[in-house]
Amino acid sequence: MRKGRVDYTKLRQRMVEEQLISRGIKDKRVLTAFLKVEREKFVPKNLRKEAYEDFPLSIGEGQTISQPYMVALMTQCLKLQGEEKILEVGTGSGYQTAILAELSKEVFSLERIEKLAHKARRILHNLGYTNVQIFVANGTLGWEEFSPYDRILVTAGAKEVPLPLIEQLKDEGIMVIPVGDLYSQKLKVIEKRGDVINSRTVESCIFVPLIGKYGWDESVKNG
Repeated sequence: MRKGRVDYTKLRQRMVEEQLISRGIKDKRVLTAFLKVEREKFVPKNLRKEAYEDFPLSIGEGQTISQPYMVALMTQCLKLQGEEKILEVGTGSGYQTAILAELSKEVFSLERIEKLAHKARRILHNLGYTNVQIFVANGTLGWEEFSPYDRILVTAGAKEVPLPLIEQLKDEGIMVIPVGDLYSQKLKVIEKRGDVINSRTVESCIFVPLIGKYGWDESVKNG
């Protein structure tokens, strides 16, 4: 390795050991995906040296790439086996999308900010992911065309669980979503059993607001 060159492989390994395994991430498939996916490719070039640090990073447009542990926790809560069809609400950088693509059959990802959607689509294409489709859309409405989904993952804070997402979740399906106010949320795991919706809280968290018809108003970004 040339002098001054960052060893991202070593940083990935350290991140998995110190930030994930030590905090209770046990799913071996999840850990393998985190060792494989090159997180540095999904952050701005000037922040790449911080790509594996234990905190969120700005990706522009008022959005962030989540702390590695939170991405891993949300992914583990989905209990993926490899054959699932997933709806992701909030593509962002595309990093979480890549993790999901490693662990499932297909991923449909929604991003309301066109610039971010195009960038994530390009990165994922360059990395060889063929089981991902990214759409520019209001994520709170879901994407009915390809529903129902085995799993739904929401990567922005909602004030309540959007009804369309519950409707588009397959029976026996699982949704992971942060729910709360603008400043703090609780990470919820929603399980659908016929007409019964079960919900449990996993951990406290802080996400950017989920904007849209069944989320926060656009004005909260400037409030």
